[in-house]
Amino acid sequence: MRARADLARFAHTLVHNHSLARMVSEYPSLLRSEEMSLVQLYVPIDVAHSTVEELARLERIQFKDLNPDVNPFQRTYVSQVRRCDEAERRLRFLTVQIDAQGIPMRPFEETQGLLAGRSGAQALDELDSRLVESEQRVAAMNNSYEALEKRALELEEARQVLIETDVFFREASTRHDEIRTSFDEGASAPLLGDIEAGRGPEESGFGGFELEFVAGTIDRARMPTFERVLWRVLRGNLYMNYAEIDDSALPVPTSEAGSQAGGEEKKLRKNVFIIFAHGQELLDKIRKIAESMGATLFSIDSNADKREEKLREVTARIEDLNSVLYNTNQTRRTELLKIAESITAWWTIVRREKVVFATLNLWQWDQGRKTLVAEGWAPTRDLPIIQAALRQASEDAGTSVSGILHELKTHKTPPTFHRTNKFTEGFQAIIDAYGVGAYQEINPGLFTTITFPFLFAVMFGDIGHGVIMAASAFALIMLESKFKKGTGSEIFDTFYFGRYIIFLMGLFAIFTGFMYNDIFSLSLNLAKSQFRWPTDFKEGDLVEAIQTTNRYPFGLDPSWHGAANALIFTNSLKMKMSIVMGVIHMSFAICLQVLNHLHFKKPELIWAEFLPQILFMESIFGYLLLCIIYKWSVNWEEVGKNPPNLLNMLIKLFLSPGNVAPEDQLYPGQATVQVFLLLLALVCVPWMLCTKPYLLWKEHQKIAEQGYHGIGANGNGAIAAEDHEESDAEGGGHAVVAEEMDEEHEFDMGEHVIHQVIHTIEFCLGCISNTASYLRLWALSLAHAQLSEVLWSMTIEGAFEMEGTAGVVFLFLMFAMWFTLTVGILIVMEGLSAFLHALRLHWVEFNSKFFIGGGTPFAPLTYEGTDEIPEGVIVAA
Repeated sequence: MRARADLARFAHTLVHNHSLARMVSEYPSLLRSEEMSLVQLYVPIDVAHSTVEELARLERIQFKDLNPDVNPFQRTYVSQVRRCDEAERRLRFLTVQIDAQGIPMRPFEETQGLLAGRSGAQALDELDSRLVESEQRVAAMNNSYEALEKRALELEEARQVLIETDVFFREASTRHDEIRTSFDEGASAPLLGDIEAGRGPEESGFGGFELEFVAGTIDRARMPTFERVLWRVLRGNLYMNYAEIDDSALPVPTSEAGSQAGGEEKKLRKNVFIIFAHGQELLDKIRKIAESMGATLFSIDSNADKREEKLREVTARIEDLNSVLYNTNQTRRTELLKIAESITAWWTIVRREKVVFATLNLWQWDQGRKTLVAEGWAPTRDLPIIQAALRQASEDAGTSVSGILHELKTHKTPPTFHRTNKFTEGFQAIIDAYGVGAYQEINPGLFTTITFPFLFAVMFGDIGHGVIMAASAFALIMLESKFKKGTGSEIFDTFYFGRYIIFLMGLFAIFTGFMYNDIFSLSLNLAKSQFRWPTDFKEGDLVEAIQTTNRYPFGLDPSWHGAANALIFTNSLKMKMSIVMGVIHMSFAICLQVLNHLHFKKPELIWAEFLPQILFMESIFGYLLLCIIYKWSVNWEEVGKNPPNLLNMLIKLFLSPGNVAPEDQLYPGQATVQVFLLLLALVCVPWMLCTKPYLLWKEHQKIAEQGYHGIGANGNGAIAAEDHEESDAEGGGHAVVAEEMDEEHEFDMGEHVIHQVIHTIEFCLGCISNTASYLRLWALSLAHAQLSEVLWSMTIEGAFEMEGTAGVVFLFLMFAMWFTLTVGILIVMEGLSAFLHALRLHWVEFNSKFFIGGGTPFAPLTYEGTDEIPEGVIVAA
């Protein structure tokens, strides 16, 4: 009792010290991944099971394997895991039987009450005994049913043989011309000569039984082979007749009990045959050949009265057997109905117990303390919650001693964990599909929540299309509870998962639609136009609009809609707009490097890496952005000259720096500014190339001069096991993990230089190619607008010109066609295209400027998925 009191007092001290030593922000943020702590747990053996259960429900700790050198089959809880595997096998068998009978299984939500208070070894023992009993009963009924089915098939085959042989004997007695022979009907057939010559059955031995016969059934596919073998072995000394059995006459025995026979491929196709031969030796050969080819032989009497009596007897036995089969199947179905009421709960119990014991196998047994020791990663902010879960586990186990949690100091890299909700998880999934970020680096997912739907909307700008998309996503959001568990359709579930992404894409598409003044390829007149059209013109004349002092307050002026030069104007506008947004997007990405360098305490990389990159980017493409904005701001009609071509200006910036023709001059002093910016860009290249390798070499030299030694958490150059013991004795709430120092690698200056050369070339060329890549915003926006206009003009626009009843009907048909094509092509297909292009802009153009990646995803202990039947179980049926 005293030892337990000391242990409890020690745990309280750890919790108190931890709360004082560690302060974290109150609210999580997507800007960086969660701060993680390496923790160590000491759990008494009697509360280990309930502790794992509580931590699995909490889903906030990822355990490490402390037994990496132990064979999986030699671990502590391997017998319990095997027991769970055996229980899963029995559940899989019962699930297949239930599904084969078409019995619906109660969903997990309706069986949760069966799980209340049921866990641990006692629950598994009770369930195991019930599963064994159920499996034995169902298996016994299956075996009985299969045996009865096989007997029913044999009787039906015997019945068919009796019917066909009776037909044969009747035809033979009346000397019917259609008696079939095996191969040869000529005079060379020894046994057929008498019949062909006109002698009756009694004269040729039929009546006196001089010719005995063998009757049975054989698979229809083997019949030709069977004939050829008999002909060659018996050298034609036989007389054979066969007939096909109706495919629906033979009952198909179930290969697996409970499965329903049916379908063309499951039908039995067999033939009845009767073979006459003379002599016991030939008959024995016929029987051996028939049995070797899978035929079933029956003893048939040649007397008609006996055959008729035998047929009545077989028919009566078949009827009795069918009645027994029906009762057996009903008994089996009743048993499976009872099992189906709770089998989902059984699956949950077994799968959760397997998770618990598999986790316990990762823990280490401490012989000295008589406890289990575990280590794992957990978010620092959740350590108090984990402490509460440990206390709850001890209460559930009926003991006052709970597990003890230590926070360990380590130099190992923690896993990356971004705390998301139902709104942000879709955007974070987009980034995680590109790569898991390094621990605590800037997370692009935060900015993606806005930039992704916005760039999508730039390519998809249409008020009407945006409304339809946003309304569809809003419906999915309102019906979250209905589709939360999934629908079974992978495509629909994917759209449901991204419902908030689609909703924001729709809203931003509405915004850009107002900017483009485009709704289903039409325009809105929300204010007075900047232009007015002259009234004195002749039909067919090209009319030029007159500019007034009015300015359209928001978006594109509606007067451009339908103008002859509208495409030229919008092309120029959207192309320059794409470049502006691309340069801003990439410049922002480069600036995010500063936050990473400061957080990882590498301020020297700000001037060694960030500064040359941002200067290179802005001296060329930032300058182009300013030129675009300046060109937009100047009234070139007042200046009295044509606006210069910015593309030619950018080309001449490299080909003829310092030379600007007067007619191409954008502003005074342009040549001097461009020479300065070009020289600045050229200086940035060796700056990027040489500075970082030099800093790495200098750092290595500094370490070499001081003498290299491993530095532990206590700063004395070694991490000893005594530190761990002292920390336990002091009760300070922290311990140090004994870690092996990484093997020292020799510094290779050439390798770092080559790496930096590749990185520099990639960045410089990437600035050019990535900027051009943003032109996809212009291209897809233009394509979307043109497709929308073509679809409108080719369908519903022409229907407005018709009048009368026919016009109404035609308008209705054209509207249905227009709406269907709008949803199918312009929203779904064009939407997926714009989605993929926006995805590429974030993965390649944006993330490549600052994203480190290479992190390990946080995979906490969880019960997720254990409340469902495993995939493939029902399909396998």
